[in-house]
Amino acid sequence: MTLHSKPLLYDQIAADPMNDDFTNRGWLPVYSASVSSRIVLVGQAPGRIAQQTLRPWNDASGRLLRQWLNVTDEQFYDSDLFALMPIDFYYPGKGAHGDLPPRLDFAKKWHPRLLAQMPNVRLTILVGSYAQKYYLDRCAKQNLTATVADFNMYLPDYFPLVHPSPLNIGWRKRNPWFESDVIPVLQTIVKEVLS
Repeated sequence: MTLHSKPLLYDQIAADPMNDDFTNRGWLPVYSASVSSRIVLVGQAPGRIAQQTLRPWNDASGRLLRQWLNVTDEQFYDSDLFALMPIDFYYPGKGAHGDLPPRLDFAKKWHPRLLAQMPNVRLTILVGSYAQKYYLDRCAKQNLTATVADFNMYLPDYFPLVHPSPLNIGWRKRNPWFESDVIPVLQTIVKEVLS
């Protein structure tokens, strides 16, 4: 949630009984969206820090993501430019290897309602396998690496990315083409959409 205004549908999402477990803990939904948003960035779910600060991508992953996009913090957190809309708007908790998965039924219920109120969206960036499986469905390749490598197939509507988590540093080392070939195209497209 931005400090100055509530995102689209915020009160309805916060009051949804499907979120009672989180509401009872005193948690609020973490996302941002505006009728003027041009890029939708879909991740997995807020991390622990994002949930505590009510600021999406407020961690090392977010800093790297902003580098990949070649945008400032001010641009990234301007909901008229970016809608930050994970698959689930609540921190799911810690799992054995990173955070637990998001609730997919949350996205099915709320993403279409939010997107219907954002007529200016020109690009949806899909960060990680959960976002890619949800939005690309059967068009996604056999794994994330293949999907990201074939990013051109999904343009101009979608741009799949690996998650910028420190846990994925090994993936980035094994796939140097990502930063040499994919990131420059991403930066060019983002610049065009925002200009």
